[in-house]
Amino acid sequence: MSDSDHVRGRTSSAVNDQIDRETLQRLRSFADDSGDAMEEHVRRLEKEWDIERMLEINAATIGLIGLGLGIARGRRWLVLPAAIFSFLGLHALQGWCPPVPLFRRMGVRTRREIERERYAVKGMRGDFEGTRGRSQAAWRAVR
Repeated sequence: MSDSDHVRGRTSSAVNDQIDRETLQRLRSFADDSGDAMEEHVRRLEKEWDIERMLEINAATIGLIGLGLGIARGRRWLVLPAAIFSFLGLHALQGWCPPVPLFRRMGVRTRREIERERYAVKGMRGDFEGTRGRSQAAWRAVR
């Protein structure tokens, strides 16, 4: 099971369903599009930060702040980077750590979820045989 599957598997079904509904809603918005908006959307999807990247930047930021405070204000602040490192280890082993539910509720998706949407848009655009303009069919094909 990939990290994306671990994250999705440990996310509440209500949050996963909300993320899927938002994705399908975006796909439906392209139903009558000529392709320019789809092309721009594919470019945005290619740049979208996934949950792994959000966790990494969050950990790096909080870890550096904790390290700086530990040096400037006292050793007790070093508990912050220690906690962050343990969260990263937990995430590496289980696909879950305390910030994941917060990020997921904020709509941060896994790389696999982003890629599924990207392939669905490409299918609707006509990149794959028999899918042009069919948001539901494209979405089902990539699920």
